[in-house]
Amino acid sequence: MLRVLLLLVLLANAVVYGWIQGWFAPGWPPPRAHEREPARLAAQVRPELVAVLPPPAASAALEAVREATVGCLQAGPFGDVELAAAEATLLAAQLPAGSWARAPVQALPWLVSAGRPADPAARRAREEELRRLNLPFELLEAPAAGAALAGTLVLSRHASRDAAEAALATLAADGLRGARVVERESPPPQFWLRAERADGTLQERLRTLPPQALAGGFVACD
Repeated sequence: MLRVLLLLVLLANAVVYGWIQGWFAPGWPPPRAHEREPARLAAQVRPELVAVLPPPAASAALEAVREATVGCLQAGPFGDVELAAAEATLLAAQLPAGSWARAPVQALPWLVSAGRPADPAARRAREEELRRLNLPFELLEAPAAGAALAGTLVLSRHASRDAAEAALATLAADGLRGARVVERESPPPQFWLRAERADGTLQERLRTLPPQALAGGFVACD
């Protein structure tokens, strides 16, 4: 009896060994046959496009891929107090040295105004007119706008009076009436925190920083 059992065990081992070696394929394929050749070769998609590069060419290709993922991200804008807190957040994150810097926000004190309607009904009517002309606008609200400009419908902002006058002339030629150029008191200096050339890894780290400490977090640069 023991001899029979021994023979059965040896026979079973031989069958399993032959199965693993693929002796019974294709009728009884071996385990993980899809990971063996030629199955892996048959599963390739356009193998003629695969090329083995020498080390210098491979390094150049890798650098090109890295350059393609480089982008600019910024957070802000920040006043003096908010800027210090935001920079403390970046320092605590231990980002690479020189990976970000301050960038001053350009002051745009000259506005092309579509008016400052005296009551809500007049303002709604003016807004409808601007929409019919496909003109984007923003409403300056107190207290940020100041008492003199609160309620003004702004069509564009500019760094100089000449630029604002040129924009106004273009709008007038397109049929807009009642617009004018006004000057807004320059706000206190503000800054962006900007990563001009952030690779994929740095972009991911910047986007995962707490947005509440960074004026909403890092976004693509304007």
